[in-house]
Amino acid sequence: QVQLAESGGGLVQAGGSLRLSCAVSGRSISSVAMGWFRQAPGKEREFVAAISWSGGNTYYADSVKGRFTISRDNAKNTVYLQMNSLKPEDTAVYYCAADPNLIATRMVKPRSQSTSYDYWGQGTQVTVSS
Repeated sequence: QVQLAESGGGLVQAGGSLRLSCAVSGRSISSVAMGWFRQAPGKEREFVAAISWSGGNTYYADSVKGRFTISRDNAKNTVYLQMNSLKPEDTAVYYCAADPNLIATRMVKPRSQSTSYDYWGQGTQVTVSS
């Protein structure tokens, strides 16, 4: 059974930084594209960032480009989201997700549609105060 566990969320002041981690168990992520999504109260879940199975390709939402960095350590079966220059509008529950089917499509660019991701974590709360 594949399980994803996010950690690293918390309360931070605007301009601060947080690093989220997503530990995956139940299968190796070496051939799995990974993504981060977030959902703010009263809003739909939205794409944040994604990374290809090798780590060679990344993709970001315009709202976080230049501030957030997604990375992965396949040896540790873990994906990270470094969040810098945080803004109050970044406040949300952040979810890690796995897209094990991207490799079969031979697409290089990781996907932003939540429906492409088969496995999801429970989420971690990020709150940015002004």
